[in-house]
Amino acid sequence: MHPFIEPVYEALKKQADPSNAVAMKAYMVNHFDFFGIKTPVRDEIVKPYLKAHLLSNASELDEIIKALWAMPEREMQYFAIDVFLAHKKYWNSSSIKLIEYCIIHQSWWDTVDGICSDWLGAYFKLYPEQVILITSQWNKSHNIWLQRSSILFQKSYKKNTDTVLLSNYIIHCKDSKEFFIRKAIGWALREYSKTNPDWVIAFVAKHKLSPLSEKEALRVIQKKPK
Repeated sequence: MHPFIEPVYEALKKQADPSNAVAMKAYMVNHFDFFGIKTPVRDEIVKPYLKAHLLSNASELDEIIKALWAMPEREMQYFAIDVFLAHKKYWNSSSIKLIEYCIIHQSWWDTVDGICSDWLGAYFKLYPEQVILITSQWNKSHNIWLQRSSILFQKSYKKNTDTVLLSNYIIHCKDSKEFFIRKAIGWALREYSKTNPDWVIAFVAKHKLSPLSEKEALRVIQKKPK
């Protein structure tokens, strides 16, 4: 085990809670093993460690992220998301290869959404020339997690959202039968509705979305007092 990883691994292992681990594994449909550590406890271990221990180069970062991604305990992938975010100074345009690797390996909504939230939005702001090139490929791919990422990467952009891109990507995927795609469409529209509710209302009225997507898209709008 890499010496950067070992102290965190051992600290998490000491905090393992078997009863939580069973419940967390069941929540993830038995796809992954867990130490059984909830987010606040994990943060108490990981955040101070990352403040005191930073890597010295980009190639080492790539090696460590892939090593963490291969570990059986799901908390180690969560640690990887924190590690990569903490080393933004080493990101470059080629970092998208590592990001895509993590999206399509050990894939489930938890890590993919963590990547969308913590990595993708920031990466594409740093390298805007990559947006169309990369996300258009993802949107047209047959991998649902890449498609989900193409729809969600702008969810924190607010007034800077490219609505043409968002519209095109949703329209291309709107007839998908995949739950995680339908949910992503609704989530992306719901987030943008906090900035531009009229645009979202008009979009939903114009395009026939799945009931799940539409419900999620209008959730915030319908809660607002009239």
